[in-house]
Parts: sequence; structure tokens; C-alpha cells
Amino acid sequence: MTALSLRDLLDEYDRARAWTDQLTADLDDDTLYWRPSAESSAIAWHLGHQAAVNHFLIRNLMSAEPSPDPDLDPVFDSATPEADRGDLPGRHRLLAYRAAVGERTRAMIERIDQGGVSAPTQMPMIAAGVLVAAINHEYQHDAWVDEMRQLQGLGPGPVPGSGRITMID
Repeated sequence: MTALSLRDLLDEYDRARAWTDQLTADLDDDTLYWRPSAESSAIAWHLGHQAAVNHFLIRNLMSAEPSPDPDLDPVFDSATPEADRGDLPGRHRLLAYRAAVGERTRAMIERIDQGGVSAPTQMPMIAAGVLVAAINHEYQHDAWVDEMRQLQGLGPGPVPGSGRITMID
């Protein structure tokens, strides 16, 4: 599946999440919650969606743990129609959700890497696939966030600091 170790993939996971933070650190609330049209999602939704998908992957494939904020799961689930998602949470709650999912993901992958799970031979293979999916998903939505930055006249965000990714336009 991948030649990278779980440690290497965790490093890339951290790098992808850090790039998201860099792309959004300078955004005020008006920019973060701005929607280009009624059928489009705000940057804030994409931040929560990245975390929700990450949580769903970990929950469904590895840990079966409850959500750090179950009320937000349907808001950020792309299976929920845009009109039914409700209001986005404020910045603090949104970032707390992202941080909690990131910390739980890291802790689960570290447990797997140390063999502290019930299926220590199989779980590293599953974890590698989940991390690759989570990393790719993070970068995918970061590309959209960068496009929204540019639509709002903010210019392009920083380039991700990884030699392991290929940007596809």
C-alpha cells in the first residue's frame, strides 16, 4: 500500500494539518464564514469537514470511539445536504473539534505503531491506508481553501512544506 512507516505518515499528517493552519491563521471571521454562493460551503465548513471525515475513518476502521462533539458530525458530513447542515459553530468550537480529532488520530496511530491494539499485525496496514486517505483529504480541501482565499483577494497561501506530495491542478 505504501512504503512509508506509520511514523513517516504521522509526520505527513501533522504537516498537512499545519498547512491548513497556515492557510487559515490570518483569516478573520468574515472571511472564514464567507460563502461564494448559497450552494457553496464556507472555509469554516471545510475545516470542520476535514476533521469529521478523519474522525469517521478512525471511528469506523480502527477505534469505534465516540465523536469529540457529536452535534457537529452531521454539520460537517458531506452526506448531509447543504440546506440541512444548520449553522456552523464559532471559531473556538470549530478549532477545538479539529484539534480533538487530530489528537485522537495521533494517539490511535501511535498505539497501533507500538502494537498496543487487539490485532497488531493487521492494524498497521489499515492505519497506513487511513492515514494516506486523511492526508490526501486534508490537502484536497486545502486546495479549495486556497482558491477561496484568492477569490477574496487574499492571494495564494503558503506552499505546503512536503516533498512527498504532488499538487494536481
